Amino acid sequence: MDSFSKSVNPNKHLKEQFVSNLTGSSMLEIFSLSVIIPAVILLRRAIGFNFVNGCDVTQSSLKKHDNAVIPRNRMAYTATMIVDFLVVILPVLLFLTVLAEWTYAGATVLTLLLLACIVIKRCGSSSTKSLQSYHSLRTSISSYRVAMMIVTCLCILAVDFQIFPRRYAKTETYGTSWMDLGVGSFVLANALVSRQARNVSSRKWTSTLQSTFPLILLGLVRLILTAGVDYQVHVGEYGVHWNFFFTLAAVSLLTSTINVSPEYCGILGLLILTGYQICLMQGLNVYLVSNKRETDIISLNKEGIFSIFGYWGIYLVGVQLAYHLFYQNNPTAASKDDQWARTRVWVLSFLFWLVTMILDWHVERVSRRMCNLAYVTLVLAVNLQVLAILMLSEYLPGSKFTAVEEAFNLNLLGSFLLANVLTGVVNLSVDTISASSIEALVILITYAFVLCFVTGVLGFCGFRCKFW
Repeated sequence: MDSFSKSVNPNKHLKEQFVSNLTGSSMLEIFSLSVIIPAVILLRRAIGFNFVNGCDVTQSSLKKHDNAVIPRNRMAYTATMIVDFLVVILPVLLFLTVLAEWTYAGATVLTLLLLACIVIKRCGSSSTKSLQSYHSLRTSISSYRVAMMIVTCLCILAVDFQIFPRRYAKTETYGTSWMDLGVGSFVLANALVSRQARNVSSRKWTSTLQSTFPLILLGLVRLILTAGVDYQVHVGEYGVHWNFFFTLAAVSLLTSTINVSPEYCGILGLLILTGYQICLMQGLNVYLVSNKRETDIISLNKEGIFSIFGYWGIYLVGVQLAYHLFYQNNPTAASKDDQWARTRVWVLSFLFWLVTMILDWHVERVSRRMCNLAYVTLVLAVNLQVLAILMLSEYLPGSKFTAVEEAFNLNLLGSFLLANVLTGVVNLSVDTISASSIEALVILITYAFVLCFVTGVLGFCGFRCKFW
């Protein structure tokens, strides 16, 4: 069995070294990337060319329990998906790879184009109705979650190629990088739409276990499969056995066990984060970044287990922010205070950026490995920035939720699982490290197209991958 595993993935150790001992990039570059991605989405909406007939995706596809199939024309839907791929997915992929050196210029140009589109659209709107926001706050949140998912799916494969800048890959101990934001963004995205944030009555323990079980199962399946084919695993990321799905499951169980009103979740989260940061500075950080491991389960998975406190803090803070920003006055629809909520998102993003720089300079550098306080504020700053920019859709009269956004929104979990499967297949079939830039780009574009195509088909058929 051991010889079979090695034959399946002969370059395992080289691939592990390829993503090890990295120090990340600058906060300014992360800020710029966080401008590019939502700007591309908004520019796609401003361009138009939405051929989907009679499809009010904003209202129909975003209803949490709406499983109805939206009637539409197959050719029109396909044409719209292709335009979305060329205008949204492909540019984002290029900026993450071959255009990485043009990040600052790209952010500047796209910002100017977006502002120009807003001015033109506003000046060209003659009726009061056309000036009304097409997008509610809830739709903006859905769009943000989709953007986060698309970028994650692109990065998890791109990182294995040399065409992907090493500074964007996950850092070893301290530093800021684009991929470091992944798990924290997932946790925050879940918090913003959680039952706690919407102040929905708590579920029974049986329901909690039922909703958490799929995450535990996925974590076990990933552990078994990676071990079975000797797949490359960076132990310094979570530990020997721990993985992303176990972290999400742990946060869910902790939140259900200690049930706090959304009005006070953020206070509890700050207490947990502060206490955890104090422990880190008292010596826990030395233990977590050390490569020495004992044989007990905690030592083998120390990064994954202890970082739970940081991710739980992110979740709790996200719940209180979402409650006060989006759900407190009107939990089901956009209210007259939407404009004030948008302003507060912008202000909070700026404040979290400021706090992150202060913590990084004077307390402890950002560390995704430990999920320390500076990392938490960085995650909040970046995600709120992306959300704030997407909220500018209010100033683009007539802009609509794109077909690719709708498709991913219906199957966030399904698209992520598919991306993981495709990434594994590519890594076991191709020597990603030795691939030339052209070969890597062709593979990544093909991968992105297949991912969008399958997700689009599922969206067209009204299928939803949802286990809870």
